[in-house]
Amino acid sequence: MKPRHTRIAAAILAASLSWTPVAHALTQAEIASLTGPDREKLLIEGAKKEGKVVLYSALIAQIVLRPLADAFQKKYPFIKMEYWRAESEKIVPKVMAERSANALLADVLEGSGIAVALIEAKAAQPFHSPGIEAALPQYRDPNHLWAATRISFMGSAYSTKQLKPDQVPKTFEDLLAPHLKGKMAWRAGAESGGAQLFITNLRTAWGEEKADAYFQKLREQKIVNFTASARALVDQVISGEYAVALDIYMQHARISADQGASVASQPMPIVPSTNGTVMYPIGAPHPYAGMLLIDYMLSPEGAKVLVDVYEIPPDPNVPPKPQLLAHVPRLIGAQENFLPPETLARNIGKTNAIWEKYFR
Repeated sequence: MKPRHTRIAAAILAASLSWTPVAHALTQAEIASLTGPDREKLLIEGAKKEGKVVLYSALIAQIVLRPLADAFQKKYPFIKMEYWRAESEKIVPKVMAERSANALLADVLEGSGIAVALIEAKAAQPFHSPGIEAALPQYRDPNHLWAATRISFMGSAYSTKQLKPDQVPKTFEDLLAPHLKGKMAWRAGAESGGAQLFITNLRTAWGEEKADAYFQKLREQKIVNFTASARALVDQVISGEYAVALDIYMQHARISADQGASVASQPMPIVPSTNGTVMYPIGAPHPYAGMLLIDYMLSPEGAKVLVDVYEIPPDPNVPPKPQLLAHVPRLIGAQENFLPPETLARNIGKTNAIWEKYFR
C-alpha cells in the first residue's frame, strides 16, 4: 500500500487535471472588446442563453429588415430576432426614454442620424467587430462608437418624362437653368439628407465664400421644401409633381426605375455621401446576441443581404448591384465628399442659418 502522503498527492493531481474553471457572464464592455479565435464561440454560447435580440433601425421593414432577420435567424436559429422600424429622428428619443426608465429594450441600433445624440448622452458602448477593418478607412470611427453598415451616395432624381436628355442637370451650375425654376424640390429639415446635406456638402467642399455666392443664385430657383421622407419625394418626381429632387438617396430612384418608373438618378461633380451607423447601446438586455448581430451585419454575409435590396456596403470587397456602380464616386472618377455624423452635427447650425436666410 502506498504511503498516506503519496495517496493525498495523487488525489490532488487528479483533481487538478479534471478541474475546469467555472464560466462567468462577461460584462457588456468585456463582450464588446472580445478578440481572438474564441470570439464567435463565446458570443454564441451567451446568445443561446439569451435567446433573443432586438434591433431598432431606420431601414425599411419589408424591404430590408425582414430579409435581414430571416437570414440572421437561419444562421442562428436559437435566436429570435425582433425589430422596430422608425426614422432616425424617432429612434433617439425612444432610446433616451427607455434608458431614463431603466427599461432599455434595444440591443442594437441602426440609422443615419443617431450617432451624435447617443454619443453625447454617453449611451454608446465602444465595440470591436471583425467586419470594421474590412471597411474603407474613411468610413471608420476612430473611437469605435459606431460602425458603417451602408454608404449612401446622394444625387438628383429627375423625371424622364418631363426632362429631355439635354435638359438634365449634371452640374451644380446646371441647376440654375431657367427651365428648372419652380420645378425642383428637396427634403427640408433632415440633417443627413436633402437641403441641409446639399448646403453642408458645398460649404465643406467649396468653402464658405464660394458656396454662399452660389446659394444666392440658387434661391432664385424657388426650390420647394418637402417635409415627408426622401422616398416619398422620389415618388413625387415619378408622379410628375416635380421635375427634379435634389440630394436624394440615388438607389431609391434606381429601384423605381428598375420597376418601370419614369425616373433616373444623376450624381453631381461633388458627390456627398453619408453612412448608416450601427451602435451598441450601453445596457443592452441581450448583450451577447446584440454583439453577434452586429458582427453579422458587418460581415460579407450580412452585407450581401443589404446588397440584394440596393444598399451599398462600406466593404469594397462586397460590390453593389451592377445598376448602382455608376453611383459610387471612386468607380466613376468623381469626387466624393464623405460627411460622417460628427461633421454633419458640427455644421448643422451654420447650415440651418443659410437655409433660413435663402430657402425657407
